[in-house]
Amino acid sequence: MSESVYPAPSAALSEQRRALAPATEQAFQAFSRQVFADGAIDARTKQLIAVAVAHVTQCPYCIHGHTKSALRHGATREQIMEAIWVAAEMRAGGAFAHATVALAAMQEA
Repeated sequence: MSESVYPAPSAALSEQRRALAPATEQAFQAFSRQVFADGAIDARTKQLIAVAVAHVTQCPYCIHGHTKSALRHGATREQIMEAIWVAAEMRAGGAFAHATVALAAMQEA
């Protein structure tokens, strides 16, 4: 299977999303700008967090966009990869931690 289930981002798709719910689109864009602005956490660090979260949520659009944004905000390739490894450990950690449910079930059997 060579085709992706994810359509390529395009101006036409963005315009369609905007046209179908313009007020919500505008509110989301304003929210996004505010979230990623410098604050108690600088924008570079926020983008590194976003790269990690995007890998946990497995959103290819988010991975692509936030990786590029992290680079634009001064993150190094090494920092981005380290953030991805943190995400991988956290994702794996969920399975590790939830093994206790299986262990408890085995004790009940």
